[in-house]
This record gives sequence, C-alpha cells and structure tokens, in this order.
Amino acid sequence: MRWVCLLLPHLALDGVLRGHQAPEQPLALISGPVQRRVLHSVNPSARALGLRPGQSLAAAQAISTGFITVQYDPDAAARWREFLASWSYRFSSQVSTDFPHAIVLEIGRSLKLFGPWPRLEAQMREELRELGFRHRLVAAPNPHAARVLANVHDGIGLSDETLLTGLGQIPIERAGLDRDTAQALSRMGLRQLRQVFTLPRDSITRRFAKTVLPHLDALRGDFSPPLRYYRPADVFDQRIEFDHEVESNQALLFPLRRLTTDLAAFLAGRDGGVQRYTLVLEHERCADSEVCVGLLTPERAPAMLFELGRGRLEQAQVPAPVRGLRLVARELPPFVPASRDLFDARSQQAVPWTQLRERLRARLGDDAVHGLAVRADHRPERAWGESNERERPSPPSALPRPGWLLSRPMPLRDHTLKVLAGPERIESGWWDGEEVRRDYYLVETSSGQRAWAYCVAGERGPYMLHGWFA
Repeated sequence: MRWVCLLLPHLALDGVLRGHQAPEQPLALISGPVQRRVLHSVNPSARALGLRPGQSLAAAQAISTGFITVQYDPDAAARWREFLASWSYRFSSQVSTDFPHAIVLEIGRSLKLFGPWPRLEAQMREELRELGFRHRLVAAPNPHAARVLANVHDGIGLSDETLLTGLGQIPIERAGLDRDTAQALSRMGLRQLRQVFTLPRDSITRRFAKTVLPHLDALRGDFSPPLRYYRPADVFDQRIEFDHEVESNQALLFPLRRLTTDLAAFLAGRDGGVQRYTLVLEHERCADSEVCVGLLTPERAPAMLFELGRGRLEQAQVPAPVRGLRLVARELPPFVPASRDLFDARSQQAVPWTQLRERLRARLGDDAVHGLAVRADHRPERAWGESNERERPSPPSALPRPGWLLSRPMPLRDHTLKVLAGPERIESGWWDGEEVRRDYYLVETSSGQRAWAYCVAGERGPYMLHGWFA
C-alpha cells in the first residue's frame, strides 16, 4: 500500500484569506477570552510587520495598527478540512481525517489511473494552489509514517526499503510523541528516532506510556491501527460572510467564483454533477433572497457553473444589501462527460451546444430558449413543436418530409409540375374539430425545385404548396 499525507499547517487562516479579494493585506486570526486576546495565526504580510502567533493583541497593536483582525473559528476550520477530504476523495476511496491538521489517503491503486507519484503529486499541488490552501505532501508505505514525515519534509516519497532510513532522521520532538515522552527521551541523550528504534522493547514498555510502543510499531508498519474513512456528503452547502454590506451584484462575482470552484472540486470528488443549485443572498434587515440556477443536464466544470450563476445573479433584483452569500446544491446526479470525436474539426474557440444552451438560458431566461420535438400527430403543421427537454419525443416519420414547412399553405401556380411521388393520404383531426383530408405529392417545379404539395383528397388539383425540400 502507498499512503499520502496532506498536511494543512495554515488551514484556518487560508480558509479566511481565500474569501478576501485582497489576501495580500496584513491579516491575523485572534482567539482567547475578551480580556486577553492573542494572535492565533498571521499571514506573511502581517508577519513582515513583526506580528507573531501567540502574541497578545495589545502588543501587536502597539507594533502596528495596519492589519485586519478576524475571529478564529474552529468550526469553520473543521468545515474546510471536511471540504478538502471531499476533494481528496477523487484520488482515493480510502480517505481519513483521524490525524490532527492533516488528511491521509491511500493511493496505491490510484497510481494506475493518475500516473506515478511525481505526476500525481504535481496534479494535487496545482489543484490545491488553485483552491488557495498551503500544504505539505509526503508519500510513505503507511499513513502513520506519512503523517510524521510531513512534520519535517515536503514532497518526498519513501518506499519500504527507504522508510526506516527516512524515519530515523526525524527529531524526537517532531515524531508524534507526547511532550512528556519526548522530553524524557531527550534527557536520555536521544535526539533522533533511529536511536529510539534501537532501545529494547521491554525497556520502552516499563519506562514510558503504553501508547509509545504501538506508535513506534505503527511508524515502521509493524502495527496498523484502524482508521475511520471519510464518506462524501450528499449535499453541498457553503457560505461566505462579508465584513461589510454589499450593494452591487458585480461585487458578488468574486465570492461566487470561489463558491462555484469549491462546488466543482466537491463534485469531482464524488464523480458526479449538479442539476440545480441555489444562491442564498443573506440580508440583515429582511428575509434572505434566493436565486435558483437550474441546468438541463448535469455539469461540473467550474467555468460553466460560474457563468450560469453570474447570468442569474446579474438579473436578480436584490431587495437589500447583502451580508453573506451561500451556495446550496442538493440535486447531484451522476455526471456523464460529453462525447467528442477523436479528430474534432471544430476550432478551440467553438462552444459545445450544451454549454451555449445553458448560457443563453442564464442570460435570456428559461422561456427564451426552446428545442424542437416531433409530436405524435399526422397533420404536418402539428407534427412538431417546442420541446421542454424533459418530455420523450416521438420518433420521426420514415416518409420523406420537407426541411422547410410553410406557416400557411399557399397555391402552387406552375403549369409544368412534375409529380415524383405520391399520393400520400393524410386524414386526421376529427377529434378536435380541425379535420384534414389531403393527398400529398412530391413534385418538381419548372425551375428544378422540389416541393411538397397537396390537394383535396380524391381530386387532382389545385395544388397547395406546404413545404420545400432542400
């Protein structure tokens, strides 16, 4: 087996920064009681001002006042961890969040699909950068070793042959042991794990807690404690809260792009699509308003989800300033990628019909775009109509039909008509009061055009032109 550890050292801070339009501004998360606020974490810009985690807020404000403070929310950090677990699910069905500040996933079987570890690592890093999360990635033969190695390394991949060598170089204080055990080992003159591995097992059992020896065995792969595996949720529900009231729809596009990108990552993890999602605009002085985005077919491309949401959002009438934006998706059917020809002659700028149709519906409204469907009626003028995309159309007739049907038949005045086929008698409509009795002919005019004309059943004229063949 091969395991990857995704270490998230700045998860809570990254979750806040990705919701800001200017993440490069100095920002600090604060925690603690009101009487003694301390800095929980700071971004690089705030660190450049001299701010450090653990510093009191009063001391930080004495150094500089040009930074933004946000209350640390452990529940929000847990939600981001859950979101990244759903993203990791696209790479493996064995994903666990049992380790603190990290996610581990088994990739031994996934390498056949995504390629060797360097290629998979590059893909994961690129997607994590797009999502806005700083991270470390380490691969090892078991999850416990991968988690400990991520404390020190980033980007390494160890095999069974190199595992003990790599673990042996880990400092005692970074080996995942509790503080008392690490200090006791340091007082004994032990600095690295390889020195601990040489100690007699009986001595470790007598002198240290009962959890130390199983932990060392788990690192070496001699013991495999069971892990709880993550299962993706059936509903996507995520929100972004603003620190000020937003009055313009254009100002909502940045958080909308972030939410639709997260939705696409969530759908990729489930290997599914979304048929419908709702944008909830949260107001302070009135009830929340909703903007529904419905799709005719399941989609999961982030650009398409954002484009459709933007089209609906730009048309929405916002009754009051917005204090938060929430995206909820409950209809998550399976996703089937559109089939494409191997040698597709279309240019790269060409838009597939399904995407163009959704964009037109988002910009013009649901009632402005219609399809055509064949109806179960023999009368030509009633044999087709608008399709609602959900009904099951009737199969087209096997008999020749013109590509251009006139909205109203007109006399065909041509004295040199040539009858090529017919008659085809159509008698229908007695049940709705619009009965027709016609004999249709395929005729050729003097100019060489082929037409579809009819006359009253049983007669040979005059001919009424009803359509043209291409």
